[in-house]
Amino acid sequence: MWGGRTTLLAALIVIVVASVIGIVTGLLAAYVGKTTDTVLNWFADALLAIPSIIVLIALYAVIGPRIAISMFVFGILISPFLFRLVRALAVEVRNEAYVEAAQVAGVPPIRLIFRHILNVIRGPVIVMMADITATAITIQASLEFLGLGSINTVTWGGMIEQAFLAMYQAPLSVVWPGLLLTLTIGSVALLGNAIRDALVPGQSSRRSKRARLLEVKQGGAEGAPQDKVSEPAEVCGPANPVDAFLSVEGLAVAYPSARGVKYVVKDVSFSVARGQVLGLVGESGSGKSQSVFTVLGLLPSQAEVPRGRVLLDGEMLPLDRQGAMRPRRIAYVPQEPMANLDPVYTIGHQLTFPMRKVLRLSRKEAKERAIELLVRVGIHEPESVYKLYPHQISGGMAQRVLIAGAISMDPDLLVADEPTTALDVTVQADILDLLRDLQQERDMAMLMVTHNFGVVADICDKVAVMKDGQLVESGDVEQIFEAPQHDYTRTLLDASLEEAPTRTFASEVKHG
Repeated sequence: MWGGRTTLLAALIVIVVASVIGIVTGLLAAYVGKTTDTVLNWFADALLAIPSIIVLIALYAVIGPRIAISMFVFGILISPFLFRLVRALAVEVRNEAYVEAAQVAGVPPIRLIFRHILNVIRGPVIVMMADITATAITIQASLEFLGLGSINTVTWGGMIEQAFLAMYQAPLSVVWPGLLLTLTIGSVALLGNAIRDALVPGQSSRRSKRARLLEVKQGGAEGAPQDKVSEPAEVCGPANPVDAFLSVEGLAVAYPSARGVKYVVKDVSFSVARGQVLGLVGESGSGKSQSVFTVLGLLPSQAEVPRGRVLLDGEMLPLDRQGAMRPRRIAYVPQEPMANLDPVYTIGHQLTFPMRKVLRLSRKEAKERAIELLVRVGIHEPESVYKLYPHQISGGMAQRVLIAGAISMDPDLLVADEPTTALDVTVQADILDLLRDLQQERDMAMLMVTHNFGVVADICDKVAVMKDGQLVESGDVEQIFEAPQHDYTRTLLDASLEEAPTRTFASEVKHG
């Protein structure tokens, strides 16, 4: 046990150095990207090319048996393993919708990196740290066994070396330090998995009976389509009325390519007034999501907006990807509800944190408001759901939670990007009813992005049809359904259910 002090201290030095270097640089490379990512990857590859054990043996020959310095150097040499793991995991998480939502909420980059990205990937990182610790113990003991340690310091590797030299006189003396070394290495690996299971929600395959019952009671569980690239054209949408709450005027969005600049949105104009629902319709790749991302300030860094402007209540919004510059008067309900909830925080935390941060509510007030919102969006047993993690609820419940979060700031404009795509038909109808009721009772402007004319007929007042990045037709829902002017609009209508009632007719039936 006395000999374990030095070995375990050496392992502690290695894991601290490797973790600080590997995790920080991995997160930095994934978040910043571009030149920083390239340079850090080059350094990681260079360190991996160096034979660690030979460097440590040479270091012992130069400085002598100084364990602390040798293990510090070994921590640097082994840090690329953590760097590569963290970077690979963080690159995937970096583009998740809940990370973009945190950006829109104005979360600082440091907090975003370490709280929202690192927390999500910490499971595999913890296991890798345990493996590195076990490797450090093995390397330190191996160097001592080779006789490169101090004869005045008791270590497990040194004890095994001395026992090996006296094996014929005392054969059992090699067993005890070797057995303790083996048990420690195995225990470190098990400890890493145990810590991972304790800290990361959803790792255990067992789920509480209460969570399963809630899911059965409240209903069952696609990223934003990538708009295809096409050539620019001079096609403009209709002029925006003076009383519009949201106005998009002459918008164009382009991406660099090998052949130059390719346009995915071309001179698109549309508007939404207070208390009005506009349906932005088109097939995947028509440019509707790119137009909405411009409104939300969520365009990727490589996107360019060469012309156009976006006005909210007469105020011009920035056209770059600074989502944090958006006022809280805009709310967003995305598709794929499970991908838009942070898996490491409870439902209650994700609902109350924005209210406490922006509305300056106390913890108690925020919780009461969150419970009220969960009740309003039709979730039964809201106090139980409040304490659950996203993996413990169904897709339909997750979409209701997102809607509750969207209306928690009392927005004036609600942007819904295909909010029913990932849900079954029954749940889709419930979500549309909920959105319609909330829009009417709060007199919000709503921008509904969809490819389904059935959704348009159910909830929208006006409709704008997009194709290949252009606005080909727009008008009142009744006008578009009864007398479509463009061939593409007629094609979309022919692909939908026949005789779908418009919102006016549906409301008359519902309310008698």
